[in-house]
Amino acid sequence: MLSILLESLVRITRSGDARRTATPAAVMTTLASPTLGGAPFPLWRVEAEPGTAGPLHLIDADQVWTLTAGTVEVECGGEAAVLEAGDTVVVPAGAHRRFTPGPGGFTAVVAGPAGMRASMPASPEEKIDLAWAA
Repeated sequence: MLSILLESLVRITRSGDARRTATPAAVMTTLASPTLGGAPFPLWRVEAEPGTAGPLHLIDADQVWTLTAGTVEVECGGEAAVLEAGDTVVVPAGAHRRFTPGPGGFTAVVAGPAGMRASMPASPEEKIDLAWAA
C-alpha cells in the first residue's frame, strides 16, 4: 500500500526505463530529465572507458560532475586536474572542456539545467542538443 501511495506522489525512473545514449567517447544514461520523469533539471550517468577522451567542446550552461568510480583528467579553460571517485567539479558555462578517462575508465553522475547545448570551439554558433539531457 505504501509503495503504491509513494509512486502516486513521486516520479520514479526504474533502471530498465533509463535512456542510454552512446557516443564515441562515453555512454550517457539519463536518470531523470524533463522528458524522463518530468524532472525540471537533467541528471545522468557518464561511463567512459580508457582511451576514449571526448573532444574539446563547450556547454552553454554550468554542469556539476561527481565522480563515482575511476579517475578522469578534466581540462577546463586551459587548466587540468585529475579527479578521483568522490570528487566533484563545477564546470562553468562556456568553458572549453575535455574529459580524459584514467587507466581504468570512469563513471560520473552529472547535472545541469534543461535546454543546455554543446558546441565546438571552431564553430561555436553551431549548437548541438544533448540527447541525454532532454
